[in-house]
Amino acid sequence: MRELTYAQALNEALKQCMQEDERVILLGEDVGVYGGIFQVSAGLLGEFGPNRIIDTPISEAGFVGACVGAALTGMRPVAEIMFIDFTTCAMDMIINQMAKMRYMFGGRGQVPMVLRTNIGAGRGTGAQHSQSFHAFFAHTPGLVVATPSTPHDAKGLLIEAIKNENPVAFIEHKKLYIEKGDVPEEMYRIPFGKADVKRQGKDLTIVATHAMVLRALNVANELAKEGIDIEVVDPRTIVPLDKEAILESVKKTGRLLVADEGPKTCGVAGEIAAMVAEEGLFYLKAPVARVCSPDTPVPFSPPLEKAYIPDEKNLLPAVRRLMEYA
Repeated sequence: MRELTYAQALNEALKQCMQEDERVILLGEDVGVYGGIFQVSAGLLGEFGPNRIIDTPISEAGFVGACVGAALTGMRPVAEIMFIDFTTCAMDMIINQMAKMRYMFGGRGQVPMVLRTNIGAGRGTGAQHSQSFHAFFAHTPGLVVATPSTPHDAKGLLIEAIKNENPVAFIEHKKLYIEKGDVPEEMYRIPFGKADVKRQGKDLTIVATHAMVLRALNVANELAKEGIDIEVVDPRTIVPLDKEAILESVKKTGRLLVADEGPKTCGVAGEIAAMVAEEGLFYLKAPVARVCSPDTPVPFSPPLEKAYIPDEKNLLPAVRRLMEYA
């Protein structure tokens, strides 16, 4: 199968959906002529024109609000916000309008729109361009929250998001845009709420999101040399969350480590850990552990930023501690 980067897979999903359905439009800052800050919309302006690929003013509240209105009146808009940090400029539109309209109108007013943005540190862009607060959106009833970790999943989940009748917060990871993987040429949809077991194992489960999936796989391959067999589960969407797949894995392995790049306090990892404690406590041979970012702003200093990012240096000792329990 051919390989695409994560960014190319997203681009192909947008292109195929726009070719199929003229109601699909893309709005955002620099999405047209420039092709998006990470080149996800590269080439789309030339094919679909400025009425469907719309470069907006620097007003997140304005163009997200426009997308909410467009969705309510029959369009299928995709809004791109350069960094998740900038969603704070549009929180009223996202939290009070986009997420709630379908519920408030008893399903008669649908908001089939996608809010695309990205998380992640590691590019030296400082505390206001590097945050990972996708848990904000998971905490907001009414939103689907998709978190693809591979090019294959990025394409399938984005097509599902565009075709879905619900508003979707589609959270990418800026360090994944250059990662390559197998991606089918045809359109395909990955249903929300269906986790993927990226690696089978029997000794310990790592439930990981976004770039933490790749880091977990690296650790699993490293520890396999020591005879530790790790299973890696990627939820793919954190809302809805595939509880059944996570619990089934924990039942098999008896140990759980949750890895997410968001801050540890009140984060996605904490929610998954609590769910397993509530619904799968008696499967566990050891306490549930979490590997997350520290509860501080992201440092600009390269050495401090490297220390801040949760990765293999944090996962390896966490796994070894859990394996000490019989």
